[in-house]
Amino acid sequence: MENTALWFRQFGEPEQVLTLEHAPLTPFIPGTLRVRMHYAPVNPSDLIPITGAYRHRVFPPRIVGYEGVGVVEQADSAQWIGRRVLPLRGEGTWQRWVDCPTQWAVPVPDSIPDELAARGYINPLAAWLMLERWPVMGKRVLVTAAGSACAGLLAQWAKRQGATEVYGIYRSPDHLPALLKLGIIPLDSGDSRAIAEVARQVDVVYDAVGGELATLMLDHLNSRAVMISYGLLSGKGFSPRGRHITAQRFHLRDTLAVTPVEEWQGWFSSLWQLLRETQQPEAEVYKLEEWRLALALFHEPGRQRKPLLKL
Repeated sequence: MENTALWFRQFGEPEQVLTLEHAPLTPFIPGTLRVRMHYAPVNPSDLIPITGAYRHRVFPPRIVGYEGVGVVEQADSAQWIGRRVLPLRGEGTWQRWVDCPTQWAVPVPDSIPDELAARGYINPLAAWLMLERWPVMGKRVLVTAAGSACAGLLAQWAKRQGATEVYGIYRSPDHLPALLKLGIIPLDSGDSRAIAEVARQVDVVYDAVGGELATLMLDHLNSRAVMISYGLLSGKGFSPRGRHITAQRFHLRDTLAVTPVEEWQGWFSSLWQLLRETQQPEAEVYKLEEWRLALALFHEPGRQRKPLLKL
């Protein structure tokens, strides 16, 4: 039997270094689940490592992809056969078959459709954990990259948790209708004066951008505020030490590394219910062979749809 996968064998822009490769399936390894993948989303966390931004811990050759959903077709125990799972923390998910350690497979409830389950890990778990660690009840919140999937979850769940106001910094005006519909107060990323003024007032900042924007906010945040840095979409670093506070870093990988498997598996019981009740962008599905079209949509300014690879 043959497998098909998207590899990067050197650092560079994804469109230039990704290759679709075919190879015989390796022998089944006891203690794992062989998962026939259905869908995998395109996330910043999938593409940024390809550029070499995290070369200290992610390096080629490597199959791309950190999340997705599929059906178990081979396992040591018959109880797994036919079950839908998220095959986490194993091989890259942008391939037709994934071998996943049994303890890292998250079962998917029947009530969760494939296209939602496929994106039920990276962004939802990161947003949920940040709000657990830095709760926002009764506080004013600011999120950057407000049109992104993770920021959208943060904003909706912050309001659900009891945040009094949620501001969202956006780049493309195409995001404005969706932000206003969710009750998010929009801030144009080009309006430095307005961002500085809001930064003086808010209590919690969730930043996925870094660079000059992070520095601007840190220069104006009050001494009682907290800023969480969880991404560098700008591709630029920044000094975490501001005028009054020091930014705190969050990375999902670091959290999972020190959390018992049983505990983080249990987190999904809360997440599935939340996801059913949360507004998310509609999915745009592409065949694995159409990966270039999926990446083109991902990079589209003001994108309103989430690209999914059908595997």
